[in-house]
This record gives sequence, structure tokens and C-alpha cells, in this order.
Amino acid sequence: MAMPGMSRGPAYRTFSRDRSVAERKIRDDTVRRVLAYGRPMWRQIAIFLVLTVFGAMLVVATPLLLGRIIDDGVTPGNLVVVYTLAALVAVLALVEAVLTVVTRWFSARIGEDLILDLRKEVFGHVLRQPIAFFTRAQTGALVNRLNTDVIGAQTAFTSILSGLVSNVVTLVIVLIALVSLSWQITILAVLLLPIFLVPASFMGCRLSTLTRTQMNLNSELASRMTERFNVAGALLVRLFGRPETEASEYAERAKGVRDTGVAISVNRVVFAAGLGLVAALATALVYGLGGAMAVSGSLTTGSLVSMAALLSRLYGPLTALSNVRIDIMTALVAFERIFEIVDLKPLVAEAEHPTPLPPGQVGITFEAVDFAYPEGDTVGLSSLELRPGAEHADGSAVLRGVDLDIRPGQLVALVGPSGAGKTTLTTLVSRLYDPTAGTVRIGGVDLREATMASLRDTIGVVSQDAHMFNDSIRANLHYAMPEASEQDMEQALRGAQIWSLIERLPDGLDTVVGDRGHRLSGGEKQRLAIARLLLKSPSVIVLDEATAHLDSDSEAAVQRALDEALQDRTSLVIAHRLSTVRNADSIIVLAAGQVVQRGTHEELLAEGGMYRMLYETQFATDPVQVGAGTGSE
Repeated sequence: MAMPGMSRGPAYRTFSRDRSVAERKIRDDTVRRVLAYGRPMWRQIAIFLVLTVFGAMLVVATPLLLGRIIDDGVTPGNLVVVYTLAALVAVLALVEAVLTVVTRWFSARIGEDLILDLRKEVFGHVLRQPIAFFTRAQTGALVNRLNTDVIGAQTAFTSILSGLVSNVVTLVIVLIALVSLSWQITILAVLLLPIFLVPASFMGCRLSTLTRTQMNLNSELASRMTERFNVAGALLVRLFGRPETEASEYAERAKGVRDTGVAISVNRVVFAAGLGLVAALATALVYGLGGAMAVSGSLTTGSLVSMAALLSRLYGPLTALSNVRIDIMTALVAFERIFEIVDLKPLVAEAEHPTPLPPGQVGITFEAVDFAYPEGDTVGLSSLELRPGAEHADGSAVLRGVDLDIRPGQLVALVGPSGAGKTTLTTLVSRLYDPTAGTVRIGGVDLREATMASLRDTIGVVSQDAHMFNDSIRANLHYAMPEASEQDMEQALRGAQIWSLIERLPDGLDTVVGDRGHRLSGGEKQRLAIARLLLKSPSVIVLDEATAHLDSDSEAAVQRALDEALQDRTSLVIAHRLSTVRNADSIIVLAAGQVVQRGTHEELLAEGGMYRMLYETQFATDPVQVGAGTGSE
């Protein structure tokens, strides 16, 4: 930081110049990308431009006709000319009004279509991001980026499209008309332009900075509300007795938004007032100098009136163009924030020529698989994170040299202490991530070469906290199988041991389950998740502590549903219950990301080692269960 009284040296000036060049390059790239979205709509844009030029011509026609009314009608006392030209002015006003509506419709339609394409692209792109992206990003900030920023870009783009072309054309035609009436007065009026062109440049940059700050602050507020307004967040606030503190902290952040909004409004008003002052000075100049010329006979009274009217048409477009500059800066900021997300490369992408996974029972193979979670800068945006940083402090491998061969129809249980890599291994089967080294195959096909559609059809997952959308039971089931009939859903619900509950509900399948399924008990939600799995009928099932944190009755009901789901399917189960472990065809023991033991329940008990230690530890506290870790990792 420079000391007071000291000038900043050449190094700082070079840095500032390089930064300005870089910012201009980013803005130029953004403009090119926005224009690329408009290419499919070139016909609509062409019609819009033609209508705009025609409308600009009408803007000039009315002031010129007013001058003719005075010079050719009022002064010589010719009422026919007065009435005829007055009627023509009225007709032109009507045409101009209709033309304005049509032109605005085209500009709005073009802007809305562009934003629709962008919104669809961004939404689909976000859904293709790895799970690490969502674990790092603040949900509210992400939603705000996809909603508020897109709407901001839409509003600004529509304003630019409707105002920029029409005002530029109007400005040129008005200047030509003014010069034709009196080049002396026109030159003096134009000399006033630098008075607001210079502050316009400064004000545009200032508003751009304030707009970005406002967007970031709104994003923080949205993130805070999203976290606090869901059921789990609201419960946490209530149970820990902090609603007053939360309200106070929210108020402080909201004050920042208010202060920025006030600053933006004041800057806009000061700028508009300056432009109004310049226009008033120009009008005074026209009536003063033009009046003197009219008295001397070098300018007609009609021409003086026409010039005064045209001058208002000159500074009107200039004022609008200055606001368009502000809109452009606002739109560029919004588009840049949106393109930040679009430019994120999904870590998991479909191959150029993918292969579908084979139907029916399939096996799963791990071949020398290593895995480390990706670093933060490869999966997320710092602007979406509260405190940007690496996903793991040391970036160490979570899985090391894992070799597994799970045969078709086999039930394999994964056990091990918390942090051993059990959940991580199942995420590779679902291809939520790709291995850092080695290969994961299903049915002999490398998952990196498999089609995403066949992978989703082949694999079904039930986790310990199954997610439900805040919709009806029917809609949550249809998410797994959109074409499912009522009979299909009933069969799946019966298999999941929950049909008797559903048919007792007043609204049956149309019962809304609430935010994240909170209107259902833990056991009911798990059984509904299993029904969704049965409806999908995948060849491979992954169960991640599906009965964890349930009471004995709920656990027994869920386990009966799981027995139905696992029949004749290749299954990978992160074990929780002793019966699941005992019945498994093979048990894999993981520790520190490596396979340390494998075999059946009896074989591993006889062998000793970590499995026996886990078994005896859990058996000592609960003879019905065997430990496999207490949660996902």
C-alpha cells in the first residue's frame, strides 16, 4: 500500500494497465459468447433492426412537421396546411405507438429466447458436475447464480437490444436534421456532449463494481436463507436457541445489500441529473441563439421550434445510451458470473463413442484402483464457496490398489472402521467419480466407456439418508420410472413393506412427503426409497448403511424390504446388521483405503484380524449387530 504523499511507481502502473487489458479481453470474450447465442435468431433480429430504423425516422418526422405547420400554415394564415399537417402528426404518433409495441415485442422475444437457451444449458451443465462440486458450493449462492443472475442478464440484455440500436439510429438522424436546419447551433450543442460523456465512462465502471458487489451480497443472503429455511436448518436454529442471533447476523448482511443498493441508486440519479442539466443548457442555447437568429431573419420561427423539439430527441437518446452503457456493464457482470459455471469442466463425462452396459445380471471388477478426491480448484468456484480450500488437506489417496471381483448375482458386504473408504468405493461403482488410477468394470465394460443412460439403468442406490423431493409419493416413485403404472407402484410398495401404510393415508399415493421427506419417519422414508429402487429394478444394487440410525421395529421392516430388493441381483452392501454380514457371499474388510481381508463370515472369524476385532467390539454392545463404521465416509 502506498504511503501518504508518495506516488505509485511504474510497477504499479504496469500492473494496473495489464489488469485493465485482461479485463477488457474478458469482456470482449463475454460479448462474443453472448452474440453466439443470438445467431439462431438472426431472422427475428433482422426484422427488429428494420422496424427500429423505421421507428427512428418517425422520431425525426414529427418535429420537422411542427416547423412546417408554423412556417407554412400559422405564419401565412393557411388553415388547410395547419389542419392537414396536424392530422399527419396525429397519424404518425399512432403509427409510432404501434411500431413501438411491435418492436418491443421482438426485442423481448429475442432476449427471452436467448436467456431460455442459456438457462437450459446452465441447469444441465450443473447437474453434470461431480458430487464434490455440490459438497463445496453454497446451495443458496448456486441457486442465486442460476436464478437472480440469469434474470438480471435477461433484463439488461432486453434493455440493450431495445435501446441501443434504436437510440443510435435516432441520434444519427436527429443530428443530420439539426445540421440541415442550422449547423452553427448544432455545433454549439454538440460541444456540450463531453460534459456528460466523460462522467459516463467513470460512472459505468463505478456501477459495474457496485453491481458485482450487490450480486455477491445477494448470493450470500440467499445461501443463508436456503440453509436456515429447510427443516434440518430450522430445527438446528430452534434446538440451539439462536434465532435472535441468526436474525441479527442476517440483518447485518442485509444492511450491506441496502447500502450497496442506495449507492447504485444515488449514482444513477446523479448521472441522470447531470444529463438533464446538459439538456437544459442546450435548450437554453437553442432558444437564446436561435431566437436571436430568428429575430434577425437568418432562421425561421418554424425552424427554431423544430430545433428545440429535435434537441429533446437528441439528448433523450443520449441519456438512454448512457443508461444502456450501465445496462451493458450490468449484463456483462451477470453473464460473466454465469459463464464461470458454464466453463467448469465436468470431471465425469460420457465417452465420445460409449458402449451400453449388458442387460441382466452383471459382475463388478476393480482392477488396481487408486482414488484421491479432486482438489478444490478443479471441481468448484471460489465465488460459490464460503471458504475456498482443498477438498482434503493433504490430497492423499483414499483408496489404494483395490482389486475386487464380484460375480453376477453375488452379495458382497463392505466392512471397516469409519474413514476406511467404503462409501468412496461405492461412489466409483455409480461413477460419481472416476478412479485416479486403475479401472472399474461392470459386465466387462470400463465405466469410463459406458453410456450414462445404461449406467443409470443398471445401478440403484439406497443410502442411510435417502432423499425425497417435496412432492407426492407418486411423483417420487415416478422419478425412478416415469412410465410406471398404478399397479407397478403398488407392487413395488408391497415389496418394500410399506403399502399397508400408503393405503391408509387419506390422499394415498398423492400424499406430499414434505421437505426431504420429513413428514415420514426414518423407517418409512427408507422403505419408500427401497420401493423406488424396486420400481427401477436395477441389475446392481448399492446399499450404504441403509438401516443405520433406525429403531429396532423400523430396522426389521426395512431389512425385510431389503431382502426382497437384493434377490437375484449383484449387490454391494456397506454392512450394518449381523444377519446381512452372515448371509453375504463375501465380506471385504477395508482399512486406510486398502483391502486387508476377504472371505465369508465364518472364514474371517476364524482368521482373526480386523474383522474379528470389529465383530467382537460391536457384539459386546449389541449381539444383534456387527460394526461396519458409523456413517458414510
